[in-house]
Amino acid sequence: MKIVFTGGGTGGHIFPIIAVARELKTICIQKKEKLEMFFIGPGDNNLVKTLNKENIFVKIIPAGKLRRYFSFKNISDILFKIPAGIFKARVFLMKIRPDVIFSKGGYGSLPVVYAAKILDIPVIVHESDAAVGMANSKAFKSAKIIMTGFPLTNNLAPKEKTIFLGNPLRKELLDGKKEEGIKIFKITQQKPILLVLGGSQGAVRINNAVLESLNNILDFFEIIHQCGDANFEEMKMQSNIIFQQNPEKEKYYHLYGFLNEEQMKHALKISNLVITRAGAGTIFEILACGIPSILVPLKESAQNHQQKNAYFVQERGAGIVVEEQNLMPNYLIERLKRFFSSPDILKEMSKKALEISIPNSAYRIADLIIDFVKKN
Repeated sequence: MKIVFTGGGTGGHIFPIIAVARELKTICIQKKEKLEMFFIGPGDNNLVKTLNKENIFVKIIPAGKLRRYFSFKNISDILFKIPAGIFKARVFLMKIRPDVIFSKGGYGSLPVVYAAKILDIPVIVHESDAAVGMANSKAFKSAKIIMTGFPLTNNLAPKEKTIFLGNPLRKELLDGKKEEGIKIFKITQQKPILLVLGGSQGAVRINNAVLESLNNILDFFEIIHQCGDANFEEMKMQSNIIFQQNPEKEKYYHLYGFLNEEQMKHALKISNLVITRAGAGTIFEILACGIPSILVPLKESAQNHQQKNAYFVQERGAGIVVEEQNLMPNYLIERLKRFFSSPDILKEMSKKALEISIPNSAYRIADLIIDFVKKN
């Protein structure tokens, strides 16, 4: 079986692809079937290295964005980048002749989906969020199967070919060990642990809120903070200024630009609460680990999908939503203190998180892909 993956190129698109790819490999090994995997889309050397480790061959192509606001870049992207991407994707697809395309959406998927349509190659689409992205809304028209991460995905998806399967997560993230986490992050075990995540790119507003309240938060909590590689040096400098005045608190703050898979699984295991953006992938990883969360949706997210993702979790009792404008130091500290003064609330949120998680989503998606290929 030959499968081509495509997606926007961020961690939110790539990590789910990796999760599905691993399950495909496992199933094909068990059934003694040959499997070849490819990725076509935008990216850089880091993406190539990441996917190559999973035995996925990567073909980088140009991919223009379709912005919902006026920009001269729209014109150049529509006239040059998107056609160039379609042409290169088409040439590569003709060369490898895959059985199916699995698209995770994002602007980077459009040239591949359009090229597949021209060549009559079947496309399976997965929409991660509670609102359909622009790229996927266009891909839905020609897709053979549409999978959704949330049951609330709006009516742009034709019901007759849509199935709710949840968001694929790397099951390895569920294998964290408390002892390893304590060792890796040098945890003092004197205070509850907060895990602060800004996604693979970091989240400046969350970072700033943590910095502004850091001195007070560390009176009550220990923090593991993924701030984004681009923000690491600035965060390190600013936090060092705070610790010059209060050096005894530095041992409670563990700052990282990015947490790799090995670090992340142990961080999730030892954390009592997560403060994060509301990307679908991160949400479902947290839910599967049964961790209560404070979700801070990105205001500028396309179709306001992060807010919809976040309120899905809050309405089911697994976390709470804090809008960016409310992410003030005093408010954040009071919220945290209120949580941890009521252990029963955290315990109930953890229970609800596990109830709505779908830890076997990646397997179900991989199994459906294989079944589709066999029947077609």
